[in-house]
Amino acid sequence: MTGKQHFSENQWTLREVILNVKEWEGYFRLKWKILLISLALGIVLGALVSIFKKPVFHAETSFVLEEGDGSSIGQMSGLASLVGVNIGSLGSTSGLFQGDNIMELYKSDRMLGETLLSSFDDNALLIDRFVSFEKLDKKWASKVDIPAMDFSIPRETFSVAQDSVVKEVAKLIREKQLSVSKPDRKLSIIQVSISSKDEKFAKVFNETLVGKVNTFYYETKTKKTGENLSILQSQADSVRKILDESIGEYAAATDQVPNANPLRTRATIESRKRQIDVQATGAVYEEVVKNLEIAKVNHRNNSPLIQIIDSPRYPLKRTEIRLVKGMVLGAFITLIFVIFYLYFRRLYRKHVQES
Repeated sequence: MTGKQHFSENQWTLREVILNVKEWEGYFRLKWKILLISLALGIVLGALVSIFKKPVFHAETSFVLEEGDGSSIGQMSGLASLVGVNIGSLGSTSGLFQGDNIMELYKSDRMLGETLLSSFDDNALLIDRFVSFEKLDKKWASKVDIPAMDFSIPRETFSVAQDSVVKEVAKLIREKQLSVSKPDRKLSIIQVSISSKDEKFAKVFNETLVGKVNTFYYETKTKKTGENLSILQSQADSVRKILDESIGEYAAATDQVPNANPLRTRATIESRKRQIDVQATGAVYEEVVKNLEIAKVNHRNNSPLIQIIDSPRYPLKRTEIRLVKGMVLGAFITLIFVIFYLYFRRLYRKHVQES
């Protein structure tokens, strides 16, 4: 059998590969001055970055969130329904804040805005501190006049420009500095982290945000049961007042006929009416008090448990590019970039310009 070929024209032999490698090695040796200069330049650039780039501080808070027991307590009795109390709704909680939704609450404009407008110290708000070290007054000078804005006034009186600044700052923090996560999805531990160039801002902002969000979450989870509990307590006080008045009227009616003739019962009619009023009101009061105690227990069961595990403390965790690391990375990145540049430039001249 003749004309049989073991290699196609597009396949390279081992000898050709070795020759090609030696050719490129010789080419880069000729460019040693460029490579050396790029190496030195990369070292200098890496050193400058490590010196002038500010470290980033991380303020972290972790806490356990345990949801309350929202089991139903059944229907209210007929007597309690007569006084306008809806016990059936006491055991139900809103499904708005269940499970992981508290993590999204941390990222909301409302919570971030309220935190930014909170005090940083006696002289400034958190948003003032953020604008200062991020130099937003200079970066946004062409759009808004931030130095002329007073963020200490009530939010309802803010101008459109002020509201826009608060929302944009909240957006920057949410996208670049805020992290809310669960280290383990099987556990109920939530970790909130703020990364910032300003160590004091990171700590104060983290603590303020955690306090506001957790308080809002707790109040929202217990709002419905708390309102119903307040109504039931008011009704119990009203029935007790009526019961006390009925007891007084019964005693007064009895005193009017202290020694009634048993053969003439008409004289005791008024006292008997008052006695029936006392008994009926007492029965209603007993049922309302019973349901009031059930509602109190249910309100406690519906209250979520939020327990702080770790909170930010000085000195905060920091990340930075150290001098040696910056020099090595700068030299490596610059050298790789120059090698690729020389490689593709030679290929271009060899296959495009010479063809």
